[in-house]
Amino acid sequence: MSESLPPTRPRIPGSGLAKGLAVTLRTMTKKTVTAQYPDVQPELPPRSRGVIGLFEENCTVCMLCARECPDWCIYIDSHKETVPAAVEGGRERSRNVLDRFAIDFSLCMYCGICIEVCPFDALFWSPEFEYAETDIHELTHERDKLREWMWTVPAPPALDPGAEEPKEVAAARKAVDKLAAAQAAEAAASGPEGGQA
Repeated sequence: MSESLPPTRPRIPGSGLAKGLAVTLRTMTKKTVTAQYPDVQPELPPRSRGVIGLFEENCTVCMLCARECPDWCIYIDSHKETVPAAVEGGRERSRNVLDRFAIDFSLCMYCGICIEVCPFDALFWSPEFEYAETDIHELTHERDKLREWMWTVPAPPALDPGAEEPKEVAAARKAVDKLAAAQAAEAAASGPEGGQA
């Protein structure tokens, strides 16, 4: 008991050619989408992942980015410096000073874990994508190059209109309002006395 196949429709001679010509005619009337790349820079999406920029002033050499990197492509060297006491009689403190911060982009898989785990906002995504090299060894970029890319990082997007105010801004606003209320109360209390004297 075999199933019978549905009857096939006879092919009209030249129907494939007609379909092909119809596709050609449709595309001939549309505007071309050729990107003239070297002369015209492409419009990148707002959250493009190009390279990683380093804001060196925020780096505390905590090594968290290097430890969390699944590819081990971040190289950090540092040394300790003694900072004199801020006040007389205080004790000296030591701090880490960044000597080398390099990322090997031939190993990097652009996962963004290093940027997410940085507690001090020292790493950012830059939309810069033109950093190809002819030698793979030149894809290890040092902190000077990473710092240059930092200035191409776009500003963060604005908050949604209905979003909550950031906690830091809300706390600062509350402190300012409290101080203004205290100053107003003090001015009101001293105002009538000053007028009577």
